[in-house]
Amino acid sequence: MADVHPAAGKLVSPDALANIPRLVTAYFANKPDASDPAQRVAFGTSGHRGTSLKNTFNEGHILATTQAICDYRKEKGLTGPLFIGIDTHALAEPALASAVEVFAANGVDVMVDKDGGYTPTPVISHAILTYNKGRTSGLADGVVVTPSHNPPEDGGYKYNPPHGGPADTDVTGIVEKRANAYLADGLKGVARMDYAKAKKSGHVHAYDFITPYVADLGNVVDLDLVKSAGINIGIDPLGGAAVHYWHPIIERYGLKATVVNEAIDPTFRFMTVDWDGKIRMDCSSPYAMASLIAMRDRFDVAFANDTDADRHGIVTRTGGLMNPNHYLATAISYLFAHRPNWGRDAAIGKTVVSSSIIDRVAKKLGRKLVETPVGFKWFVDGLLTGGFGFGGEESAGASFLRRDGGVWTTDKDGVILGLLAAEIMAKTGRDPSQLFNDLTAELGVPHYARIDVAATTPQKNILKSVTPEQLGLKDLAGDPVRATLSKAPGNGQPFGGIKVETDFGWFAARPSGTEDVYKIYAESFRSTEHLKRIQDEAQAGLNKVFGR
Repeated sequence: MADVHPAAGKLVSPDALANIPRLVTAYFANKPDASDPAQRVAFGTSGHRGTSLKNTFNEGHILATTQAICDYRKEKGLTGPLFIGIDTHALAEPALASAVEVFAANGVDVMVDKDGGYTPTPVISHAILTYNKGRTSGLADGVVVTPSHNPPEDGGYKYNPPHGGPADTDVTGIVEKRANAYLADGLKGVARMDYAKAKKSGHVHAYDFITPYVADLGNVVDLDLVKSAGINIGIDPLGGAAVHYWHPIIERYGLKATVVNEAIDPTFRFMTVDWDGKIRMDCSSPYAMASLIAMRDRFDVAFANDTDADRHGIVTRTGGLMNPNHYLATAISYLFAHRPNWGRDAAIGKTVVSSSIIDRVAKKLGRKLVETPVGFKWFVDGLLTGGFGFGGEESAGASFLRRDGGVWTTDKDGVILGLLAAEIMAKTGRDPSQLFNDLTAELGVPHYARIDVAATTPQKNILKSVTPEQLGLKDLAGDPVRATLSKAPGNGQPFGGIKVETDFGWFAARPSGTEDVYKIYAESFRSTEHLKRIQDEAQAGLNKVFGR
């Protein structure tokens, strides 16, 4: 990581706030240039993202992408409703209006929040799965308009097929290609209806997202136990889509909880800025989470979610903000010991760049570990069938099964991961940081970090396809290499980089999709000095491959 900005962890300066009128005007006024690759529709691991100010998230993108989704639905015979939700970013409401105009004109029944409110990503997944349960035809799917924790100027648009989770590349590839064809053809062939007419068309339906999701939460987290134990909980929605969900949850389950910030403001002026001086609603960043961390002594446990509530950040009185990997390991250890109705073969899913403390926990539990490429889409099938009890990413995104072993969501759910921290404390009398310390006393202390290294486009392309033979490392930081991987061992899928493992540490290197850098994830079970040696030797080995 580069040098930390002097304003990191402090409230944003008023002169640095996003100009919302300018942002929204640019959404409608600016027209993307389809001949410029930077301005085309591009689906990453979480849909299409960009900003109207750079012609990367404009009305044309949403109209074209929505028509492409309509085409895909028609080809696949999807005739059920489409659940659509938005977060609190300024570009979400304009994009919703654009999408509704196209969906209605194509005869798609869209379900929008009945109060014109905001809908977390996991709630859309839950709604899709609930509707589709027991059905073999007329299946529902969904869209979430969100750029996740990205800065206020950004917008995002992602599609969830009938399985309820993030669309796989075979789907997003089709949608992306067709959307760009519409863009290049001046939106010819895009069906569109005036927004006012669309709302009266009979295809736009007001839907209560809050009640069914809230009513079902007790089936995935033991909230009666949390109530009876009187756990004092602090909750910060970070101005995001979950903000109107917490009071119904607190009231229904009788929780002792305080929502510490209920403000919704598209400038996110209440946020403390991230490491680089930018506003991000990143609940795994100690800089963005500075306000909640400062309150940690007021609560037994506290947590926050990012803007679409698919990520979690856990704050304890004893340890402050937990490293995401540390909480994943703690949650896994607890859940598999306290969910007797989960199948004995239910596995643990993790990404190739998540901490190896999870591997050690899985071994201790006697559970199968499935290591996948980066992206929650790799956990969808396992969570859907009960083959995975838990699926989690190093970036603080996870979901797990209902208490009876059935599917809860097939997308990340920061709400249940936060509530689980309270259940853990209610059941054990210890907070998640204390339980993680117990794990490390038994299994070893992990020293984990991610750094960015400058790289040219040709170098990033080399890294995408580098082979273990090309890297050729026989030892790493004094230990013999036991494995060099370019494919995830859990499913044999390439992860667009390289990973080198020893018994006491590892590194993985992947190119960034948006910046001129590559990312080195590394971990040592010896010391921070050993971690630094792993990072240095990783760079040296890759420099040889690059011909530096």
